[in-house]
Amino acid sequence: MRPRPALRRVFDSDLWWSFRRSPVTVAAAAVASIIIGGALLASWIAPHDPFDPASLSLLDASNPPAWLDGGSWTFPLGTDNQGRDVLSAILYGSRLSLSVGASAVVLAMALGVTLGLLSGWHGGLIDTIIMRIADVELSFPAILVALLIDGVARGVLPRDAQSEIASYVLIAAIALSFWVQYARTVRASTLVERNKEYIQAARVIGVHPAKIILGHLLPNVIGPVLVIATINLALAVLTEATLSFLGVGLPPTQPSLGTLIRNGNDYLFSGDWWISIFPGVVLAALILSVNLLGDWLRDVFNPKLR
Repeated sequence: MRPRPALRRVFDSDLWWSFRRSPVTVAAAAVASIIIGGALLASWIAPHDPFDPASLSLLDASNPPAWLDGGSWTFPLGTDNQGRDVLSAILYGSRLSLSVGASAVVLAMALGVTLGLLSGWHGGLIDTIIMRIADVELSFPAILVALLIDGVARGVLPRDAQSEIASYVLIAAIALSFWVQYARTVRASTLVERNKEYIQAARVIGVHPAKIILGHLLPNVIGPVLVIATINLALAVLTEATLSFLGVGLPPTQPSLGTLIRNGNDYLFSGDWWISIFPGVVLAALILSVNLLGDWLRDVFNPKLR
């Protein structure tokens, strides 16, 4: 019998069956795909380049959305106080927010999984030190930890270099506030797996501990980590938006969704509500859809619900 094509196996899998049986999950996937696709294709589908000063005109400033009096379909969602197209700014800002959030999640996952494997495998003093650090960090809200790390970095780094490496500092700050969930989850799974027969057999035949950890333990503990990463993507994007809204995230020259909301907030009560509302709606839709997808993945990989 010939093996089934990979695409056919996907459509015949329990994962696909569970996905198409949940209208909420399908809708969430559609919304997330539209926003992520728009962010990735911003350079091609954005009507204007909002970061090109030569293309900006103050005569176009504070134009309302196209369906309101005074609006124009040249700027479908209106313009801000500098004449930037709000739709184009949202597309580019979404790409920046997603890139920061995804990079922070990958970094947090790499750090947390590594520390969790080391803690669960070695135990003893290493386990105690790592877990006590994790307990201390868990006693503070993630946003407060990110603010602290970002503030320390700004105080140490030269002022001239802060704008250039602001995104890297923000990624590190968010990652260092999220690694604990991965570490604790992987440690708990490692404590269970390391006493099973296949691990004991690998030890008996003299397999190197590093090969056991990477080749046997890691594939068996990575499932819950992927679920956490999906949910944390929404949290990372929200944290970035919060920090940028507070003025300690990305600089105005790199406007993310949080920066756009902060800029529009100054004009919210003067009648230019679209500058802040539309980026806020996109941010809320992105976070909600990713959270719904994460909840679905958690239910799918939970054996108690099968």
